[in-house]
Amino acid sequence: MHRPLMIASSVTVLSVALLVFAIGLGWLGPDVGRGGNFCEARDGVVRQPVNTLSNAGFVVAGLLVARRAARASSADRVMSRTVATVYACVVVLLGPASAAMHATQSEWGGHLDMLSMYLVAGFVASWAWVRWTGRGTTAFVAVYLVCVAACELVGLWPDPVPVVLHAGNLAFGALLLAAAVLEAMLWRRGDTDLVLRHGVVALVAMLVAFTIWLLSNAGWCDPTSIWQGHAAWHLLCAVGAYWLFRLYDSEVSRT
Repeated sequence: MHRPLMIASSVTVLSVALLVFAIGLGWLGPDVGRGGNFCEARDGVVRQPVNTLSNAGFVVAGLLVARRAARASSADRVMSRTVATVYACVVVLLGPASAAMHATQSEWGGHLDMLSMYLVAGFVASWAWVRWTGRGTTAFVAVYLVCVAACELVGLWPDPVPVVLHAGNLAFGALLLAAAVLEAMLWRRGDTDLVLRHGVVALVAMLVAFTIWLLSNAGWCDPTSIWQGHAAWHLLCAVGAYWLFRLYDSEVSRT
């Protein structure tokens, strides 16, 4: 019954421990300014402390997802406990992976940050697609891997991208947009019962987060302040990730 929470908790402990060692022992390499555009700038061991610590929101959100998944018992739920556990772990990993970049500003930290974004965006897009097409678990895994691989390939584009700055961010946003469209189409089709307001909360949180992300990147920030727009982006994205699961968890089959 409590296996999802146990697994997500184990992922949390292991990933956070690895992050601490990586920062302390310099495993991620030197500071190359990766993520330096996110305003905050300090001279300590942790380069961006507020932006780093705000990633705890993802860990909390992932554990809440796992806790809810552990309690789910309805056999007619569309999302199985196994898939819910995978989602919980993906959300948890967003925290340490993003913190790796903000704490070190290293190249490898940046790669981990982008990979964690691809993992969550690939999940939500793939899960929406397989439900829309009526495919099964094998198709979900295959499409998920294709989405993540495609993001990695797009992220290799070296030139800046308007508005979102990096091609990887564009791929991330495109998958989230595709997922939002598919979720709306699923609700309108009405094959299953979904609590729409959960999806609305998730979408609003993400839109507000993206607005703050744009403003902070445009210079609306103070590098030495404890109030960082990018930290708000992390926390609101964590809220969105949790409420998106509430949407998934509300979906029950009508058959």
